[in-house]
Amino acid sequence: MVDILILVAAATLLAGLLFFEKKESTKGRLLTKPVLSALFVVTALTGTHTDPGYFRSILAGLLLCMAGDIFLIFFFSKKAFLAGLVSFLAGHFFYTVAFFSIAGQGSANWMVIAFFLVFSSVAFAWLRPHLGKMLVPVLAYITVITAMVIGAASLAWTDTIRFPGRALAFAGALLFYISDLFVARQRFMIQNFFNRAVGLPLYYAGQFMIAYSIRFV
Repeated sequence: MVDILILVAAATLLAGLLFFEKKESTKGRLLTKPVLSALFVVTALTGTHTDPGYFRSILAGLLLCMAGDIFLIFFFSKKAFLAGLVSFLAGHFFYTVAFFSIAGQGSANWMVIAFFLVFSSVAFAWLRPHLGKMLVPVLAYITVITAMVIGAASLAWTDTIRFPGRALAFAGALLFYISDLFVARQRFMIQNFFNRAVGLPLYYAGQFMIAYSIRFV
């Protein structure tokens, strides 16, 4: 029952956030985004967990991402954007620790690793002409998020972990990874509502999946 209420509230808040994003309303974002992000933290806290280390690392990542979401409300401030970038980078670090801590011998095969390394390299080359002074922070961010999604892929290959946990962690990490392409496109290339209309639902779906993975690991 609690999960249903959280998901209904999250869907409602996401619709509201998209409405305010369309209106470019900072006040509207402040009313919706922090509460919506807090809900994926609540999802982690209200569920059961059997691996304390995984739980703590994922929870730390969720909290840091929530902080990043608040910073990114002020998207066009360079200082706020950089603070958000650092928060998300730290969040990805904790996700990476969580995924690799239980992946064991079930590592992703070389083709999966090569795919994400190549894809991230192409994404960086795509963004590089537009980065200016943000080149180093963005490169660091891309490196960490690539390690994070490879860690989730490694977990997905670990057959000692229940399938729902593996699937949720990998799907969540992948959606997060894709959503960040739209954040980068919005910040550095083309500013339009399409980036947020696609990126935000992918991002929140990914975060809730990662939060729910705690219950099956």
